Amino acid sequence: MLTTENTVIGFIGTGVMGKSMAGHLMEAGYPLVIHTRTKEKAEELLANGAQWAESPKEIAEKANVVFTIIGTPADVEEVYLGGDGLVQNGRENTYLIDMTTSTPTLAEKIYNEAKKKGMHALDAPVSGGDIGAREARLAIMVGGDQEAFDQVKPILELLGKNIILQGNAGAGQHTKMSNQIAIATNMIGVTEAIIYAEKAGLDPEKVLKTISTGAAGSWSLSNLTPRVIKGDFAPGFSIKHFIKDMGIGLEEAEKMDLDMPGLALAYSLYKRLADAGESESGTQALYKYWGLENK
Repeated sequence: MLTTENTVIGFIGTGVMGKSMAGHLMEAGYPLVIHTRTKEKAEELLANGAQWAESPKEIAEKANVVFTIIGTPADVEEVYLGGDGLVQNGRENTYLIDMTTSTPTLAEKIYNEAKKKGMHALDAPVSGGDIGAREARLAIMVGGDQEAFDQVKPILELLGKNIILQGNAGAGQHTKMSNQIAIATNMIGVTEAIIYAEKAGLDPEKVLKTISTGAAGSWSLSNLTPRVIKGDFAPGFSIKHFIKDMGIGLEEAEKMDLDMPGLALAYSLYKRLADAGESESGTQALYKYWGLENK
């Protein structure tokens, strides 16, 4: 059984979500070793007692449970399977938990390579954005072995409330694609609804108060639309990362010979926003698309 006495947690990626997640693990009493591309982003955690590691290799040498939430599938492959990566340098019976939204194929590859070394790999992407990370109520979608899942579930429960083993390696990533597909088209509806309300001369706050409690209600409507109304487009989850996720979804759908017109439309709208300089904005900045159309 993994306890605060026999577990050292490594955490790679302390960005918008990772910083809060790592903080919850420290608050629970786990020794924490962290690494991130930009050390400045880890300063608060380091000041609170986390130990700095110069590389994934150093994380692998010190920790027996490692979380990652980083950028792209290429980043994930390098951190896990590169020469200075976690699998190459980790110890037997280490638990590797990738919370990045990546590809199911890569998740399976990491699982297989880790298994050769007696390590346990889980793909465990999350949903809930900066709010869910900060409040420790993320949805966590897991792929991998039941035994490994059972071992780390008490730790995952420090980060989220809805934690489900979806199936074998890669199943967590496939579930996350379903999640992103649902969000992609929902974001179009959410932003169009507010644009329509404004054009009709309505008070968008009053409209939101009404429609968020009815059949139109959704997480995006309740959590992101208030930001739109306030003109707050800071990223809880950035457009550039959402585009990456939607691209993975479209690629996976093509492999399954599946047409996804809604996802393709959302991808095209967000791509245009990114091209207009909004790649670092939050996904709620889709609202600005209508401003582009009017130029």
